[in-house]
This record gives sequence, structure tokens and C-alpha cells, in this order.
Amino acid sequence: MRCSRLPQADFDQLTRGARILEADSYGAKVYLLEDGNILKVFRRKRLISSALLRPYSQRFVENAARLKKLGIPTLDVISHHKLQQPGRTAVLYRPLPGQTLLQRSHQQGFHWNDCLPALIGLIKYLHHSGIYFRSLHLGNVVVTPDEELGLIDVADMRFMRAPLSHRMAQRNVQHLVNYLEREGLGADFPIAQLQSAVLQH
Repeated sequence: MRCSRLPQADFDQLTRGARILEADSYGAKVYLLEDGNILKVFRRKRLISSALLRPYSQRFVENAARLKKLGIPTLDVISHHKLQQPGRTAVLYRPLPGQTLLQRSHQQGFHWNDCLPALIGLIKYLHHSGIYFRSLHLGNVVVTPDEELGLIDVADMRFMRAPLSHRMAQRNVQHLVNYLEREGLGADFPIAQLQSAVLQH
């Protein structure tokens, strides 16, 4: 997808009335627009980096397309832009409908055993397809209206030519385990069951 320039005036018009979903010390990062679409802003963190040649926004666009080819539900990219501010790009996209697993886990009557088989299946499919997803956590896995599991926030993802090695699969699952422990969810989530099922030979 071609990356087109988005002048500041057009950016301001696009984000007018939007709700900021995520921000850091440098400003807003994710906007929920009035029409329901999302504008995600990417900032190059270092002056000299690989992002000069291949911005994270480009990886985001390409990864979403590759996931769709593999049949994994994800967001729909509308357009890709270079912003007026140096080192900043943005992607406009339609969000993946549904609720994240994190949102589901807060609902009354929720039990992890109800969705664990589907989550295990998704992670095993990612590993078999050679996908190393560093941002694998409950806030990035969406349960769609069709009760399928899909992925969002897909920039931090690597596609290998072969299935992941056992060591890489372990590392990938450990990202999820670290997240669960950091968010205080480890006591409720069946971590050992997931690790055993995903990492079995």
C-alpha cells in the first residue's frame, strides 16, 4: 500500500472530535474517530534505525495483509500516511469487531476454560505458520462476533519461512506469561495448561 503525505491541516480535520485511546509523553498515539475508524500514529524512536527504511507503520500494514492471507481475523487497513512531523507516520484502519480477551475476562460468569482451547489453537497455528508475535497478550487477542479469535496491534511481529523452533515458541509464550503476571492475572489463568498444550512436541 502506497504511503501518502497527510498535511497537518488534514490530520487536524481527521482527528477533530476523536477520542484518544492511547498516548505517551510525546502525545496521542491512537485516535478513535467519530466514524468508528482508528488512526494509529507511529513515531521513530531513534534518529538512526531500521525504521528509516521500513517504518513500523509499514510493518503494521504488511503484517495485517499477511495475517489475512493466513485466514487470521485482523483489522482492515484503509490508508497509510507520512505525517508533517519528522519521523512520524500513521495508519487509518477499521478495527476488528469484537471484544479483547482481557475485556471478556472481566465479565461476570467468565471462565478461562471456555476460551482456552481456541487460544491454544490460535497460538499453535501462529507458531506452525512461523509467526513470532512479541505483543502476544490478552489485550491484543479479539473474540469476534463469530466467536473466532483474531489479532490487533500487529506491528511487532516476525514471519519466518518455517515453523518456529521449540526455543522460539517458548520465548513467544513467555511474553504472554510475563504479561499475565504483570497484570495480576496469573492466579486465575491456567498458565501451566496453556504452556503444556502449546509447547508439546
